[in-house]
Amino acid sequence: MKRAMLALSTLCVIAAPAWADQALATSRNCMACHALDKKVVGPAYKEVAVKYKGDKTAADRLALKIMKGGAGVWGPVPMPANAQVTEAESKKLAAWVLSLK
Repeated sequence: MKRAMLALSTLCVIAAPAWADQALATSRNCMACHALDKKVVGPAYKEVAVKYKGDKTAADRLALKIMKGGAGVWGPVPMPANAQVTEAESKKLAAWVLSLK
């Protein structure tokens, strides 16, 4: 029984980063245009993480784009501004996206 509990808790810890803020992304309608691992309207979140890997300014720039929108980085379709997302939420979402592997 202890082994099963340990295995389950280890699995939860390993999987936690991928789900850490997916609920927030879903509640703020981000998942309507993005998915974890495939392009929808916008790029896959994992693709964004790869593109900005090692970029120390990426989290702040992405947080700003989440709130104010953006265009031209991923093609001709612009990302609309998300007025319902607070600054704190946008920073949390950006950190989560960048943590994905």
